[in-house]
Amino acid sequence: MTDTKKRTNYLFILFRISFVIVGVVLAIIWASQEQRWRKLTQIGPLAFIFSLIIFIIAQILIAFRWRLLLKSQMISIPFLSAVRLHFLGLFYNNCMPGSVGGDLIRAWYVTKHTDKKFEAALSVFVDRIVGLFSTFVIAVFFYLVFLQGKSLGISSREDSGLFDSIYRHRMLIIGLAGIIMLVIAGLMLYKKSRIKLKNAFFKISKRVLEAIIKLKTAIILYCKKPLILFSAFGLTIFIQLMTITGFWFIGLSLGIEANIKYYYVFFTLTWVLGAIPVSIGGAVVVEGMLIILFTTYAGVNKDAALALALSQRFIWLLSSLPGAVIHLVGAHLPKDFSIDYQEPIA
Repeated sequence: MTDTKKRTNYLFILFRISFVIVGVVLAIIWASQEQRWRKLTQIGPLAFIFSLIIFIIAQILIAFRWRLLLKSQMISIPFLSAVRLHFLGLFYNNCMPGSVGGDLIRAWYVTKHTDKKFEAALSVFVDRIVGLFSTFVIAVFFYLVFLQGKSLGISSREDSGLFDSIYRHRMLIIGLAGIIMLVIAGLMLYKKSRIKLKNAFFKISKRVLEAIIKLKTAIILYCKKPLILFSAFGLTIFIQLMTITGFWFIGLSLGIEANIKYYYVFFTLTWVLGAIPVSIGGAVVVEGMLIILFTTYAGVNKDAALALALSQRFIWLLSSLPGAVIHLVGAHLPKDFSIDYQEPIA
């Protein structure tokens, strides 16, 4: 790895850590006002434990989905090994600030134990795409079926709409856009800045092109086995609905009266946004968006919305701890992998 690439990775890690720290500090300040954090003590322990168990079961099912995609490419991995690798990846995604994410961890260990390295790595990419796509589908479906043409907010405020909010802050948005354009124009005046911007543009373009090529290859490979894709998609829908229902029980224990349909739309939307790698495990982004959506559009009390968002984060962190144990004891090592086989599944 070149010095420039190392420096870029360090800066990216520093940015992610700084983003989370700033967000946490602001959240603590906000939660301290009117002692909003006290709502956390009202979470029903049974509801929390039930939601935690549901989330852990969901992660095991996700490992099964990934193994299904691997088997479609004639790559055989024991189920328990797939589960261990998935929890290891979950730990890296939710807890580790480094530039190596959980998907890369899974891809690394799979490709070291099969001759079909490309197909194995591609299965991780396809697994993530299936997860994100199905999550987005759930959000769109429940919005179109239950919320389209209706006022999202229980509140009677006329200015609670997203477009109204954008219109009211149009001058601020225009000003920020102008500042960004001025900064870019200023950077273009200097040769070193122009070179860095050019290199950044080419790197981004290269990454996008690589992603498009991978997606095209995945479509070609997996379209030959549509039953596998439909099975993975259907399983993911079930997993997402089951997980969100668990969080709905926590909401009930907090006295949140919002219909469960809001949960299906808001949670899935925030999960998609949380996949953008600007923080660690979507921290701050997911919580902030959940609070905004529930308070603005579902009329939920800010204290309860904060407690609900933090409950989800606590469950994510607790469920990630087995990944740390797996890493420490070396249970992710290749001794449990089996060899590939010749006949693909249907």
